[in-house]
Amino acid sequence: MKNLPRVVFLLGFWAAPSAAYAMCPVCTVAVGAGIGLSRWLGVDDTITGLWVGAITISLAMWTNIWLEKRKIRFHGRDILVYAVYIAAIFIPLYYKDILGHPLNRLWGVDKLALGMALGAVVFYLAAGLYLTMKKRNNNRAHFPFQKIAMTVGVLAVLSGVFYFITK
Repeated sequence: MKNLPRVVFLLGFWAAPSAAYAMCPVCTVAVGAGIGLSRWLGVDDTITGLWVGAITISLAMWTNIWLEKRKIRFHGRDILVYAVYIAAIFIPLYYKDILGHPLNRLWGVDKLALGMALGAVVFYLAAGLYLTMKKRNNNRAHFPFQKIAMTVGVLAVLSGVFYFITK
């Protein structure tokens, strides 16, 4: 019963029609669901960080597309939007002592921060690769749900890799 508002919120995203942008609502909801599921299952912070970083970049991409549609343009806009989203995640986690705990490290780096950085970079690269592949295929996906398979698939594979690394 405690999770009912979250379920209703997520179902609202799926029920609302929307145009497909660089990162569609389904991709973002899938990443968000991955975050919630991993924390609920007690998954390592590195893996959770992968999904947090990915959803952060997905939301920044959405915002940049929204700004572009409304012809809101200024020098450094895209980078600024990415920086604001990343800061909006990192700063509260740092001040709540979730980031930077000395016993929560992998390879000398905070596990959550490491996962967030890798998730952000990998998600951005996978989205870019999808758009490049689509452009070379007459602006058509090679198979249904290719965008989701590529972005969420690469995160799932990385999650598996970090599962075995942190096990």
